[in-house]
Amino acid sequence: MKKIILASKSIDRSKIFNRLNISFEILSTNINESDYKDRYSDPFDLVKELAKAKVLKAKELLKNEEIGTVIIAADTIVEFKGKIIGKAQNEEKAFQILKSLANRSHNLITGIALTGVGDSKIIVDYDITTVTFTDLSDEDIRNYVKIEEWKGRAGAYSIRDRASLFIKEIRGSPSNVIGLPMHKIFKILKTEFNLNLFQN
Repeated sequence: MKKIILASKSIDRSKIFNRLNISFEILSTNINESDYKDRYSDPFDLVKELAKAKVLKAKELLKNEEIGTVIIAADTIVEFKGKIIGKAQNEEKAFQILKSLANRSHNLITGIALTGVGDSKIIVDYDITTVTFTDLSDEDIRNYVKIEEWKGRAGAYSIRDRASLFIKEIRGSPSNVIGLPMHKIFKILKTEFNLNLFQN
């Protein structure tokens, strides 16, 4: 079975693979994301380019790995009313983000990039999931922010944790909200890299 490298330090992405009992290794690429945010204002272009940059950096770092090792990279952003909402840097910013999303729908867009060690092809794709929050009081938001789930997460929340209390509706891939559209990854791995996750 081919080795899978997840080029991401995201805890949530790792949890997806662990939950599915798929063996993988983690590699952090430490790409400077702000360089790309200055260059790409379109959210779809931004996530795809960031995922591609991460997978290429990982490929460079893994050039001595076994031929056929598959690398998966991803980047997720929140898009609301045409604006890109990133990760909150502090509690006040997390509060503001969550207040703006309360009782409204927003889009979670994940860019993915897959390649293999010794393989010239790179497959880049994206997925979009629409999430609707219930109405939240300022007190609810402050109490949630104190839990610190917002740290390091696009949109300042974690759908798999306490934020599930205020998510009214999800339209699209549930795993995409956590940071990996697994239905697309499954298909790409199977058709492009001859790797069937059911056999892993």
